[in-house]
Amino acid sequence: MRNKMIVSSVLLALTLGGCANMTETQKGTAKGAAIGAGAGAVVGAIAGKGKGAAIGAVVGGAAGAVAGNVWTKRQEEQKKQMEEATAGTGVAVTQTEDNRLKLDIPSDISFAIGRADISPSFRTILDTFASSLVKNPNSLITIVGHTDSSGSDAINNPLSLNRAASVRDYLSNRGVASSRITIDGRGSREPLVANDTPANKAKNRRVEIFVAEPAPRQ
Repeated sequence: MRNKMIVSSVLLALTLGGCANMTETQKGTAKGAAIGAGAGAVVGAIAGKGKGAAIGAVVGGAAGAVAGNVWTKRQEEQKKQMEEATAGTGVAVTQTEDNRLKLDIPSDISFAIGRADISPSFRTILDTFASSLVKNPNSLITIVGHTDSSGSDAINNPLSLNRAASVRDYLSNRGVASSRITIDGRGSREPLVANDTPANKAKNRRVEIFVAEPAPRQ
């Protein structure tokens, strides 16, 4: 009987984690609940008899639901603001599965080929972005630079990192604390498309900016 309760609890949680017609926020919360519930059911079964598994699943599910990043009203407002500010520029503004705000910035408005200095058209976008970050001081920012496959890793790796560093420095100069920002350079290791045409190479030369708002500590 106890084993059946464990299985039933886990299956229910996993079903909730995969329901259709959910927003990304709901899916993320449900997945967290599924993992937490599964773990809670096992712990509950070990710790107690009969009701232990069921109680463990409920407690574990609640803990799982609040784990990780959260999607807040501030982030939704920030997303809308950045969508308006970048309309028609080619910048993609999205909510990721793990509840981060993502700006995907193509090369034609961010950096010249082989350069890490920010282009004038990119500065306007970053000015708006910096203002929204200053108003949301609890968020954490990750900036990732990418290149196409032209050149060697010895060139591409530092170039991608330098591009991310340029964005960080620009935001810092406009009031965003550098302690909130993490940078990374992936070189040409994570292309969006094959590096087989000039147009595709341009798509792979990009900067990705992620903004996360961690769940409050319990």
